Amino acid sequence: MTDAVAPLQNFVLGMTQLFGATRDESHLLTQGRLMLARLIGEDTWLPPAFAAARTDRYAQYLLHCDPLERFSVVSFVWGPGHRTPVHDHTVWGLVGVLRGAERCDEYTLRDGKPVATGQQHVMQPGAIEAVSPTVGDWHRVSHALDKDPAVSIHVYGANIGAVRRHRLDDSGAIIDFVSGYDNSVVPNLWDRSAAARAQAGP
Repeated sequence: MTDAVAPLQNFVLGMTQLFGATRDESHLLTQGRLMLARLIGEDTWLPPAFAAARTDRYAQYLLHCDPLERFSVVSFVWGPGHRTPVHDHTVWGLVGVLRGAERCDEYTLRDGKPVATGQQHVMQPGAIEAVSPTVGDWHRVSHALDKDPAVSIHVYGANIGAVRRHRLDDSGAIIDFVSGYDNSVVPNLWDRSAAARAQAGP
């Protein structure tokens, strides 16, 4: 599997090196965006198990979490009609569309409460946007098409599935939530045995 997921392995290595050099959010977002663009520029590396749509709601699959939980990489999969609640992240993040299209409805904080701006945009494959409390942190994301799953790759400045965040409930009240993940296993990025054997010769 390692050869197949080499783009993800390279992304994880690059992000790990980046965190070793800086904690500056602006720099992390700028350099992380360049690396994420390369990752989503290919569409052969994501294992099918991490691109499978659920029938009842969107899916959130952990692909990698830094051992120190400085960052995590996640695939989101949307089926027709799926959408998130209005929510925040509380940490910086980058969202890149790999397949399909996603709609983002934008919200802003007003007197401590998220309010719709009336603005929305549709992200196509290759598009990347940033979120964080400093650049804008509230939105609602939904599947933008009427067929086929949409898939986006996210990188966050924390183990996002374990972060206590906020969302609007059906009454419009802000409530806490922790998203968790839909998978119990992650891709094997580190089995380099085939390459090592090939280099060793017969």
